[in-house]
Amino acid sequence: MTPVVEKLGAAVDDWVARNEEHLVATRRHLHAHPELAFAEYETTSYLEGRLREVGLKPRRLPTGTGLVCDVGTGGPIVVLRADIDALPLADAKDVPYASTKDGLCHACGHDVHTTIALGVGHALAALDGLPGTVRIVFQPAEEVIPGGATEVVAAGILDGASRAFALHCDPQVPVGTIGLRTGAITAACDRVDITLTGPGGHTARPQLTVDLVDALGRLITDLPGLLSRQVDPRSGMSLVWGAVSAGVAANAIPQRGTVRGTVRVLDRDAWKNAEDLMRSLVARVAATTGAGCEVDYVRGLPPVVNDPRAVALMRAAALSTVGSDHVIVTPQSMGGEDFGWFAEVVPIALARLGTHGGGPPLDLHRGTFDVDERAIGVGIRLMARTALHALEADAVTDAGGAAPPARTRRPAPGDTASRRSVDEKREPDDEFHRPAG
Repeated sequence: MTPVVEKLGAAVDDWVARNEEHLVATRRHLHAHPELAFAEYETTSYLEGRLREVGLKPRRLPTGTGLVCDVGTGGPIVVLRADIDALPLADAKDVPYASTKDGLCHACGHDVHTTIALGVGHALAALDGLPGTVRIVFQPAEEVIPGGATEVVAAGILDGASRAFALHCDPQVPVGTIGLRTGAITAACDRVDITLTGPGGHTARPQLTVDLVDALGRLITDLPGLLSRQVDPRSGMSLVWGAVSAGVAANAIPQRGTVRGTVRVLDRDAWKNAEDLMRSLVARVAATTGAGCEVDYVRGLPPVVNDPRAVALMRAAALSTVGSDHVIVTPQSMGGEDFGWFAEVVPIALARLGTHGGGPPLDLHRGTFDVDERAIGVGIRLMARTALHALEADAVTDAGGAAPPARTRRPAPGDTASRRSVDEKREPDDEFHRPAG
C-alpha cells in the first residue's frame, strides 16, 4: 500500500468512526421504506438529496429510478455498485425500523448495500487528492430477471471504466469478516416454463388419450438426470422444479398441465448453450408421451465470475480493513446476482460481507432477515479502500491513456421482448446527516 492510499484510507476510517450513529439511522430509514424493482422512486429521491448535501451531482438512470454519481475527476474511473430494491415479502421482525409498507421488506440486505455506497460517496467527497473518479451506481431491480444491471450496461454507465466492484451481505459469516473468491462466485439463473397439452379423458381409459399427468411426471423426473449427462459436471448445471399444476378431478385426465423451474449454472459458456440444450431435451422426453409441448425459456442472468486482478485489489483492501484473520475464501453460491452483466463491459469482483452478530443466522429472502449493523462501517471502509487501490493500480497501468468515449444507449444484454420477465466545485460536508423522517 502506498502512502497516498494509506493516508486516504485512514481518513475514511476516521470518517466512519465519526458517523456510525448516522449511518445506522440511514440504514434503518431505508429498511422502513422498501420499494420493489423499477418502483424505487422514494428511495431514489432520498438518495439524490443525500448526495447533493455534500456537493455531489447524481444523475438518474434512464429507467427513472436509480442513480449514478461521480466522486472525483479525471481518470481512471472505477465503479462501485449497490442495489436498491426490496422484495415482495412481509417484514416479520418486531423492531422500531420494521417495514412501513405491507407486504414489502428489505430481506436481502440491499438497504445495507445502499447505505454503504452512500457512505462511501460522502466519505470520499470529504477527501482531497482522490486519484481519479469513483463512479457509484445505485442500481434498481436486482431482484428480477434479467435484472436492472442490464439497464446500467445499456445506458453506457460503465463505458470508460476500468473495473467494477460490489458486495453482498452474508448472514452465514460473522460481522467483521470478508469473503472473497476468484472465478465463479454465483450462478447463472434462467427460468423454464413447460406446458403440455392433450385431448383429455377418463382415468379408466388412459390408453385412449394422452395421460398428461404421467407425461408431466416423466419430465419432472427425467429431465434433471438427462441434463446432468449432457454437460461437463464441472459447470455446475442444475435443474430444479418449483411448481407443477394439472387437473382438478381425481377421475379425469386433464387437457393441460404445466411445470416450472430454474436452470442454474456456474460456467458462462455452458450458460450460453443452456436454452438450446433444454429445448432439445424437453422435446425428446415429450415426444415419447404423445403430448403437445410448449417451452417458455426466460434467459435470466449470467454467473458472476470474479476477475483475478479485481479480486487481488479487493483482497488488498480487505486485509487493511479487517486483517488477514478475517479474510476468508467464500464458497460458491447457486443463487443468482445480476452484477454478472457488468462483466460484459469491465472486469468485476463481488465480495461477501459478514453480517452475523450472534445467535441463529437470519437467512436471506425471509421476513425475519436482519443484520448486525457494525457491518455497515466495515463495508464502507472495504469499498472505499478497494476504489483507492484500483484507482492507483489503473493509473499506473494506463498512465496518460484517454478513456474511451461514452456511447449512447446500447441494447441491454439478454434483454429482448420475448425474454424479459418483469425487468465542478464540491463543498464536502464532514458529517453524515440524519435521514429525514
